[in-house]
Amino acid sequence: MSLITFSALSKSYGPHDIFRELSGAVPHESRIGLVGPNGIGKTTLLRLFAGLEEPSSGSLHRARGLRVGYLPQEAVTGLLEDDNTLWQEMLTAFADLLAREAELRQLEADMADPAKAKRVSAMEKYGHLQEQFEHDGGYTYETRIKQALEGLGFAAADYGRPIQQFSGGQKTRALLARLLLESPDLLILDEPTNHLDIAAVEWLEKFLSEWPGAAIIVSHDRYFLDEVVNKVWEISPARIDEYPGNYSAYVGQRAERRERQLFEYEAQQAFIAKEEDYIRRNIAGQNTAQAKGRRRRLERLKAAEGAIIDRPRELSTLNLQLSTNLRSGDRVLETYEAVIGYHDDGKPLFAAPDLLLWRGEVAALIGPNGTGKTTFLKTLLGQLPPLKGRVKLGSSLKIGYFAQAHEGLQMERTPIEEIQSVREMPVGAARDYLAKFLFTGDAVFKKVEVLSGGERGRVALAKLALEGANFLLLDEPTNHLDIPSQEILEAVLSDFEGTILLVSHDRYLIDALATQIWSLEAGRLETFKGSYREFVEWREMKETKSQTPTSKIPKTKGKPEEARAAKPSAEERRRTQKAEELELIIESLERRLAEISAELEAAGTDVEKVRVLGEEYVQVESDLAARLAEWERLLQAA
Repeated sequence: MSLITFSALSKSYGPHDIFRELSGAVPHESRIGLVGPNGIGKTTLLRLFAGLEEPSSGSLHRARGLRVGYLPQEAVTGLLEDDNTLWQEMLTAFADLLAREAELRQLEADMADPAKAKRVSAMEKYGHLQEQFEHDGGYTYETRIKQALEGLGFAAADYGRPIQQFSGGQKTRALLARLLLESPDLLILDEPTNHLDIAAVEWLEKFLSEWPGAAIIVSHDRYFLDEVVNKVWEISPARIDEYPGNYSAYVGQRAERRERQLFEYEAQQAFIAKEEDYIRRNIAGQNTAQAKGRRRRLERLKAAEGAIIDRPRELSTLNLQLSTNLRSGDRVLETYEAVIGYHDDGKPLFAAPDLLLWRGEVAALIGPNGTGKTTFLKTLLGQLPPLKGRVKLGSSLKIGYFAQAHEGLQMERTPIEEIQSVREMPVGAARDYLAKFLFTGDAVFKKVEVLSGGERGRVALAKLALEGANFLLLDEPTNHLDIPSQEILEAVLSDFEGTILLVSHDRYLIDALATQIWSLEAGRLETFKGSYREFVEWREMKETKSQTPTSKIPKTKGKPEEARAAKPSAEERRRTQKAEELELIIESLERRLAEISAELEAAGTDVEKVRVLGEEYVQVESDLAARLAEWERLLQAA
């Protein structure tokens, strides 16, 4: 039986229909990516599944006892207890385990009671309860909490902070962590990657790939959908089309389906036109009987439900063109011993290696928030001087800048006024131009300050397209864009004949465009020639190599000077020796944990032995976590 089934499902707000007559089912262990343009009803459908709204008509059935975890896109107010600390909030996911843990502690106290009857009764209960407690993760829930919080970007210093002190984005991440720890039967996630950096998104991808339950996910992150989902639902106002596989598989299948449907539609329309022409020419002539027969058959065809093939839907999408007639010099960007930061505090954000970007290349600057990516772009624009070193731009450059926060837009202007600030044109021509960016009717006269994030992004792209720049500095250009618009932007940028420096968390876009990856983290900028997937493979290989014990690395061969240069320092030798000692201790502790687990299974109803082994398990696990943390610190310091 499916977790959720729905039939002829419709939802309206007053006279406005969001969608109608939708049908489908959510099977066990399915990972469904729900896609469609903004405003099509994706969030509304999720809220119906979560039981937060009721359908206007149709049926929706949830499996008996279904446990649902719902992450809204925005506004998590009321879903977390503000007075709780972050750690206390995570503990609420294990309320049942904590209650059983308290019961075990009480039974242990009862077993030490002088009263024999009380002692015997406690011993009879303790063994089974302790065994079930271990089976359900009673000795590992704290480790699971730490893994979830660290994976989603929280530091240990955050654990004791009250929820009310966190930002909106942090609260959303906290709610996501708690939902993952609760292990519901069905996870419903509305834009789960919105407040996550790439490292946290990659952790979430790995977590969900091992998730035993089902999930329905709405996300504009196409790379994330590629890694996580095994089925895609494309929603429209009147139907859901289902595609097996991940997002990339969906894109290919969608193109094939639409091409096949268009062929079948055109063939049927040609047949109908031919039949109607025959009927018109022969209805009153010698072949009137044949004409009437054909007319009856054609009428039956048109009357039969579903017999007439619909023309494939053409969704409204951006009509974007980025072109330049100005050829730049070959060397577009160069840096020399550059240190990037703000002169106000004199604190460097990062030091850049000597960079070189050639004409026609696309460099993707990636890294966690706050590391200095936008500051680097402002340095290139001449808005900030480097703290040290030099930044050199090539000849014959015309720079086009897309700001993440759309700082280039004037809030009091309308979209038409913004367009006319770049190029003078009549109001009619400006309206026609803005229609290509999905602004129609009175929308062209709204103030920028009342536009949504996605609408502001489209105004900024419209301005950028008019500038004729040959060097594009793009700071998160796909933020707030729906997937169809992202696909259009990706296609346009891939055809752009100039040079691009792209700052983005959109790994799908990066992988499609980038010829270089500039990875910024912890004050260091690393460069890699190749695509994003090649960069990921290179990074994983490097991490694996760094974790290889030093004793297994072959001795340096070659010239004596090279051998001396490769000889580790005293500090490095000390770290290596300490790491090897820790590895032996860790192996020993892991073996002891396995032994305790086996002994617990063999202890059966021996209450005292089970109690002692349980306490030792907790202590050994704590020691193991501490040793692992120390070992990781040594590797990071190497």
